[in-house]
Amino acid sequence: MIQPNSIAPMLNSSQAIRSGNAVPRFAWRFAMAAMLSSLFSGCAALTNPVAHGVPVHILPEELIAESKEGFEPIPLPLLQQAPPKIYELAAGDTLGVYIEGVLGDAETPPPVNISESTDQPPSIGYPFPIRKDGTLSLPYVGAIHVAGLSIEGAQKVVVDAYLEKKILRPEDQRILITLLRPRHIKVLVIRDDSQQRQQTLRRDSLIGLGTTQTVIGGSRHGEGMVLELPAYQNDVLNALTRSGGLPGLEARHEVVIQRAYGGTGEAPEPCAVCQTEGTGSMAKVERSPGKTRIPLRVRKGGQVDIRPEDIILHDNDILTVRARDPEFYYTGGILPANEFPMPNDYDLSVVEAVLKARGSLVNGGVNTSNFNGALIPPGMGGPSPSLLTVLRKLPNGSRVNIRVDLNEALRDPREDLLVQAGDVLILQQTAGEAVARYFTQTFNLNLFGRFINRADAQGSASLVVP
Repeated sequence: MIQPNSIAPMLNSSQAIRSGNAVPRFAWRFAMAAMLSSLFSGCAALTNPVAHGVPVHILPEELIAESKEGFEPIPLPLLQQAPPKIYELAAGDTLGVYIEGVLGDAETPPPVNISESTDQPPSIGYPFPIRKDGTLSLPYVGAIHVAGLSIEGAQKVVVDAYLEKKILRPEDQRILITLLRPRHIKVLVIRDDSQQRQQTLRRDSLIGLGTTQTVIGGSRHGEGMVLELPAYQNDVLNALTRSGGLPGLEARHEVVIQRAYGGTGEAPEPCAVCQTEGTGSMAKVERSPGKTRIPLRVRKGGQVDIRPEDIILHDNDILTVRARDPEFYYTGGILPANEFPMPNDYDLSVVEAVLKARGSLVNGGVNTSNFNGALIPPGMGGPSPSLLTVLRKLPNGSRVNIRVDLNEALRDPREDLLVQAGDVLILQQTAGEAVARYFTQTFNLNLFGRFINRADAQGSASLVVP
C-alpha cells in the first residue's frame, strides 16, 4: 500500500519527466563528468612530457642540421699528376743497354723487347736496373750516376764514360740506351665501401600493412689490394681507378693517405692552378704528420686547396676509402615505433620523415588500420595530429626538444626542420586536437525530444562514452 507521503515525490518526478527538464539535465551532467574523466585520465595529448620544446623559428643556428645537398664532385684532374715533359730516371727504372763490342757484337743483333703496355715503346738492349744510389753499373766502367737524367742524357754519360777510359773509339762506338721498364710504386689500397643490400619483409601490427625495409650496410665487406703504379701514374686518381673506381653513395666522400715515409705534414706554398674556379666556401685538405685527408666533394661554386704533393703516392703509402657508418632516425608517439635509415646524398625534412614512417598527415578521419575494410569511419572525422617534437642530441651529450607545428611546416618551408642522424620524432595531438577528436569520434550524445504540448512531452537520452 502506497503511503500518502510517498506520492508527492513520485508526482514531482513524473511532472519533471513530462516537463522534459530532469532527464536532459542529468544526461548533461553525467556526460560532462564522463568526458572530463576520460580526457584527464589517459589522453597522451594532455600528458605529453615533451610537448614544451623550442619552436623551430627561434632555434639557434648551431642546432640546425647541416644540409647534405648542394655538393658536387671536385674536378678529377686535381687528383691526377700532370704527365712529365721529360721522363727523369730514378732508382727502380730498368734500362735496355746495348754496347757493341762490350754487350754484344756486330754479328749478333741486339735483343728487342716489346712491352705489354701500349704506353711503353719497344726497347733495345740488355736489362740493367738503376740501383738505389741512382747509379748504373756497366762492364769496365763501373758505376755511372744517371738518376735525374733523361734517356738521352743517360746515353751521353755512358758514351763519355767508355770514351774517357778509351774502351771504345769515337768512330767505333755504337751505344744504345732505352727505357726497358719504368719504375713502379707499390701502394696498399684498403676499401670497405663495397655494399650488398638486403631486403627484409616484415608486418607492422600497428599499421596492418606489410613494409619492406632495405638494410644498409648489413653485409658490408672490405677489400685490400697491393697496386704497382708506374712512375708518373702514382696518384690518387689512378689508385682509385685501378681499385674499383670512385667512391659511391655508401662511402665517405674523402680519401685518407697514410704516409709510409713519415711526412711532416708541413704545407708548402699554395698551388694556384690546383683550385677550382668559384667564389664559394673552401674545402680544406687536412695535412698532419704522416697523414693526408682529401675531400672528394665541395659545395657548388666552392674551392679546394689540393696541391700536387697531396695526391702523389709513394712506396708503401696506404690509401683508404671508408664506408659511411649507418645513420638512423627514430619515431614514436602516434607514429609507429621504428628505426629508419638516413639518406646519404639528400636532405630529409620532418614532413618527409613523417610520410616515410606512414604517419598521419592532413588525413583527418582516415582509418590507417584497415582491418574492417572501411577507410573512413562514420562521423565527421578528426583533425590530423600536428604536434611533432624532435629530440635532438647535442655534441656535449645533452639533449634539446624542438617543437614543430606540422601545419606550419606544410605552409612555410622555413618551419620544415631538417632531420639529422639520431633524432627521435614524437608525434602527438595538441590539446585542442585531442578534444576535437574526442567529440567527433569517441564522445557521442544523442538527444531526441518530441514536444507536442506540455502535457504529453516525451524525452529520451542516450550516452556512449569510452
